Amino acid sequence: MDGRGRRLVVVLACVLVASGCTSSAPAEAPPPPSPVTATTEPASTGRVTLAFGGDVHFEGDAGRLLERRDASLGPVARTLRAADVAMVNLETALTTRGRPDPKELERPQDRYHFRAGPRAVDVLLASGIDVVSVANNHVGDYGAVGLADTLAAGRTRGLAMVGAGRDETEALTPHVVRAGGLEVAFLAADGVQREGSSGVWRAGPSNPGTASARGRRPGALLDAVEAAAARDQLVVVYLHWGKEYESCPTQSQRLLVRDLAAAGADVVVGSHSHVLGGAGWAGDTFVGYGLGNFVWYHDRQSATGVLSVTLDADGVVGKSWTPARISATDGRPVPLAGAARTRAVADWRARRRCTGLGAEPGAGQAADPAYAASVSRIDADLAQRMRRSHRPGCPVPLRDLRHLRMTHRDLDGRARTGEMVVHRRWARAVTGVFGRLYDAGWPIARMRLVDDYGADDDASMAANNTSGFNCRRVAGQSSWSQHAFGAAIDLNPVQNPYVRPGSVDPPAGRRFVAIDRGRSAPVSPGVVRAGDLVVRAFARIGWEWGGDWLSSKDYQHFAAPRPPA
Repeated sequence: MDGRGRRLVVVLACVLVASGCTSSAPAEAPPPPSPVTATTEPASTGRVTLAFGGDVHFEGDAGRLLERRDASLGPVARTLRAADVAMVNLETALTTRGRPDPKELERPQDRYHFRAGPRAVDVLLASGIDVVSVANNHVGDYGAVGLADTLAAGRTRGLAMVGAGRDETEALTPHVVRAGGLEVAFLAADGVQREGSSGVWRAGPSNPGTASARGRRPGALLDAVEAAAARDQLVVVYLHWGKEYESCPTQSQRLLVRDLAAAGADVVVGSHSHVLGGAGWAGDTFVGYGLGNFVWYHDRQSATGVLSVTLDADGVVGKSWTPARISATDGRPVPLAGAARTRAVADWRARRRCTGLGAEPGAGQAADPAYAASVSRIDADLAQRMRRSHRPGCPVPLRDLRHLRMTHRDLDGRARTGEMVVHRRWARAVTGVFGRLYDAGWPIARMRLVDDYGADDDASMAANNTSGFNCRRVAGQSSWSQHAFGAAIDLNPVQNPYVRPGSVDPPAGRRFVAIDRGRSAPVSPGVVRAGDLVVRAFARIGWEWGGDWLSSKDYQHFAAPRPPA
């Protein structure tokens, strides 16, 4: 055992999901949990450093690592080994048995099944990884037998696995490590939608499966956090959560962070979205919303890295980000250096903006009110406000328009109340769309009536204002715009400019013209992409996206296919 290994002392010994001890029991009948054993260690520094990476599996080129006797994750392992404890999310089943789970609750085009042999454990251990979360949507890809084999592989080889077990109690049993004179309890849970009806996707009182963080207040997880905190242990919670390809946290993530912080969690980190998210403080709890992919079979979302946090007896006292890029040849994270490293660290820090988290301890996460919306007629006072956007001769009378007030997140992650005018036919449907965007944490810079900008479309776009009704013509034409009927909305115009041959409106949107707008592309907050949650939300009410136009691209524009009758 090397020096680092001697500093790590397992306090909770030989537990199914939290043990590095060897057992000869078959996978289908693991031994029951053993009691806590008291231990000592040679030195007490009063501090412990933890390192976290994102999603790991061994598909495609990354799978070839398992064929090499001396395989590891390469240079990034130096950062992992420098910590007292390193942890990632193991996004695969470790088995050669079982059948693919049908995953009938997932969309057919999104059903993936990952697995690797137990050799994967050796690669992780050789890279300095001590603990893995298996609470995710792939550990059950090959059913209960695949889950049992995965846990057995960790148990027999000495890699601690948290977040799954023979029942809910074991799935939420922490792995406890003593380092630097401190005890750290590691928990994990899955917060994304179940992909199949099989019990393996959620452990119950008598069935094996993963620990769950679903629901408005996942009581069992919070109870486990409170119990560990009551034992004066530092508490780490690794969550599988968030919306795929979205870097800003959802409303449910924010609410869960609030509850975990109140329960006593010191560190909350997670992955699943495939892109990096922001990190910061919710009171005295340090939160890393998205660690991205870490070892992956493609490099389409290549930004990754290692989050290191240092704790003393009172909690987190320091943090750092070691940026990396996923290699296109073997799927491993390659640490960055020089100017590339500097840019990547700056980008990681900037991602905190839409989270509502604080830059320093003690700062509360921005308020998390429930979504609220109202629909009202245009009264005399509002009609006076709208005297520029609605004039005699407009194709829709004021009586057919409705004033909406809706909660939204701004680009700093703060909850705001915005306003908009649309046709009465679409009023309730539009409030539903923006409710889905709010729940997903999708940010909107501002939402005001165009009359606040003199009903000048150019001024409204330049202010990055999201707006609806405006009695105006199509740019450069004599026909009425869909906005003149209250049947169109422009969303974050700067991030989503109107692009025509030789022109970009607003001009500030030029830097967003050439970006990749594919559904899985990593983009800045507030950017609309093909097939993303924004496009899908508007499509549900029958509206079309201007980003699909052929001769020009109006990325901000969503409209009904025809004016209302």
